[in-house]
Amino acid sequence: MFKGLKARWEVKSNLQFAIIFSVFAINGSLTAWIAKPVISWLGLTAEIIPLIILVPLRFILILPLWMLMLVIIGALLGQGSFFWNFVKKMLYRFLPKKKRLEQTGSVSK
Repeated sequence: MFKGLKARWEVKSNLQFAIIFSVFAINGSLTAWIAKPVISWLGLTAEIIPLIILVPLRFILILPLWMLMLVIIGALLGQGSFFWNFVKKMLYRFLPKKKRLEQTGSVSK
């Protein structure tokens, strides 16, 4: 499994792979820690908003913070370019398929 990820991500060493995994772990925990008071400050609680609305709303609010922190923490640990490309690819996948095809030039205008 790890060999496949290393090849897919074009990771050159086990140390680089360990750093990348560490960045994901640190970032996830730190984002959750920071997001909790922000969400509370905004008043987004289950007592006020139904869970069916609250969960997607929290995801939408937290995702940009997670992406930003991923690049910052990755850069601090020497993997900034890896995480910048990772986030760009992730953002690209959020675009509607038609828009993605237009950007690559596969669809005529």
